[in-house]
Amino acid sequence: MAISESISAGAMPRNSRDIFFALGIVVILAVLFLPIPAFLIDVGLAFSIALSVLILMVALWIQRPLDFSSFPTVLLIATMLRLSLNIATTRMILSHGNEGTHAAGYVISGFSKLVMSSDFVIGLIVFLILIVVNFIVITKGATRIAEVGARFTLDAIPGKQMSIDADLSAGMIDEKTAQLRRRELEEESSFFGSMDGASKFVRGDAIAGLIITAINIIGGIAIGYLRHGMGLGEAADVFIKLSVGDGLVTQIPALIVSLAAGLLVSKGGTRGSADQAVFGQLGAHPRALYVAAALLGLLALMPGLPMFPFVTLGAAMAGMGYIIPLRHNRRMAEQEEVRSREAAAKVEEEKNSVKASLATAEIELLIGKQLSTKLLTSHQELAFRMGKMRKKFATQYGFVVPEVKLTDDFGIPPKSYQIKIHGTVVAEHQMRVGELMVLLGNRDLPDIPGEEVREPAFGMRAYSVMEAFAEDLKREQYTFADNMSVLLTHLSEVIRNNLPQLLSYKDMKTLLDSQDPEYRKLADEVCSSHISYPGLQAVLKLLLAERVSIRNLHLIIEAIAEIAPHVRRTEQIVEHVRIRMAQQICGDLSEGGVLKVLRLGNRWDLAFHQSLKRDAKGEIREFDIDPRQLEEFGLEASKAIRLHMEAGERFVLVTAPDARPYVRMIIERLFATLPVLSHVEIAKGVEIRVLGTIS
Repeated sequence: MAISESISAGAMPRNSRDIFFALGIVVILAVLFLPIPAFLIDVGLAFSIALSVLILMVALWIQRPLDFSSFPTVLLIATMLRLSLNIATTRMILSHGNEGTHAAGYVISGFSKLVMSSDFVIGLIVFLILIVVNFIVITKGATRIAEVGARFTLDAIPGKQMSIDADLSAGMIDEKTAQLRRRELEEESSFFGSMDGASKFVRGDAIAGLIITAINIIGGIAIGYLRHGMGLGEAADVFIKLSVGDGLVTQIPALIVSLAAGLLVSKGGTRGSADQAVFGQLGAHPRALYVAAALLGLLALMPGLPMFPFVTLGAAMAGMGYIIPLRHNRRMAEQEEVRSREAAAKVEEEKNSVKASLATAEIELLIGKQLSTKLLTSHQELAFRMGKMRKKFATQYGFVVPEVKLTDDFGIPPKSYQIKIHGTVVAEHQMRVGELMVLLGNRDLPDIPGEEVREPAFGMRAYSVMEAFAEDLKREQYTFADNMSVLLTHLSEVIRNNLPQLLSYKDMKTLLDSQDPEYRKLADEVCSSHISYPGLQAVLKLLLAERVSIRNLHLIIEAIAEIAPHVRRTEQIVEHVRIRMAQQICGDLSEGGVLKVLRLGNRWDLAFHQSLKRDAKGEIREFDIDPRQLEEFGLEASKAIRLHMEAGERFVLVTAPDARPYVRMIIERLFATLPVLSHVEIAKGVEIRVLGTIS
């Protein structure tokens, strides 16, 4: 039957581990009171040494201190194991020490012979040195680090908890991640608090080992002399060897465990195994290695000092200083290559994903196969000229239009191109590849073979001829354009007609962020109390719809701040902004300081005024004009406007302030590029030339 509990690799079931762990603790406690034979003492001492080495290796290889959070528990068990064995060996030494150096087992005898060299004085000195190293150097330092680490960890808990809560509130992490980080914080505080107490085990173990050894020596000599009739010299030789051997066997594992504890608490916030942390940081500074190598070389030249060790170590350090940067650069290059491959794979994955298929370019130019082949050698020039066009729009209208995505589309007619705005085709044209387009205006057709066509951007009369007749057209002073110029002019006019759709909320926020702090504050105040940010965006869109530049955004913000507390309709706010920007509007529409105007006429001024229906407060409620009258106005306006347009004149249509938005609404369907101003939008000091009247 399948076992429901999880089983670790190569281990026994969890229930069995629990039983054996409890039995092991009971055996350790039993050793404190019950006598055990010498061969079991040998097994226990060997296990103690193996356990201490295992603890040291784990402390070396863990990535962070919390990965060995059970260390305080393991340390307590290892300490109790050594003390129980220490008591068992003490009992054996005092009971059977008169039988010789093998009385307490072969492990203690072997250590006494290995370290003492048959002289107990040497063993005693070595034992005392080990006690000093363990008690004063390693244990004391590890205890201090554990105390300070516990104190600072506990002091930092509130700040770390607030940081987790702030990240969770800001959406930087989810609830599950926050719970994991809180649990890790609790484990960290508990671990360092436990290490502060566990370090006392190591310190107490060292003191206990010293006291037990002293008791063994004094008690063993007394028992040997008084009970077994041994001479003082003989008793001292046997019992000191056994006691010091016992002390060495127990102090060496204690020293190893103390070293593991010191490594663990001194690791601090460093991640990675101990060898990575030490060698990675020591070897990260090749100049330090070169200086150390130079110093060793200088010492090798000193008289009286051996040359070989200093020269060997100096050469090794110099070699490491040379090799490490090479390995570092190679590793960085490999990492950069891996990142590049991952980025390319991610881009390719996003490109082929369903989500990518849903994304649409804000401006896209699709070119047919034959036209693309014609412009293939000029793709770089096309991109350059489109970039210049975007800069011109930014200077003229006050915001950066999106980049134009250039796409070869073999699904459209070969000689055609399409212009898309937000994925919708707003303009298309079939080009005469390899021909020039002559802009006629009011001129007659040139005496050159060709075909009369319409220019795509403005619908002007044009004449298409072969490129070979370019010189003839120059001599006759005709204005003409090649395929690329026609395409770019059409693209420019389409972008100009769709400026409101291209001003996104993100673009508006970028424009506001680029203003001076005072105007950013003013915009925040207005948008928080009188008009929303989308409302501000709607005002800018309506201005751009009539090709009014928003480059002086600070003036627009001031004008909105003036009128927003008193009106709510976006159209009314826009009319006030236009009045405040009269100087800019007239300056952009005038030529040589002269503004040419075409008046609406008294008849139509009165007709539009009567068509405006007002409420009890005097505000315009609706625009209601007779359809026949509207049709008549369209005919008369088209006749007068076309007359001046064909003459190549640049002018504006002027009407009454209250009727201006509605006149513009009608005129833009007939002549989309014709500006419509009100009388109050004519700035002071502007010279006016009246071209005529629609009447």
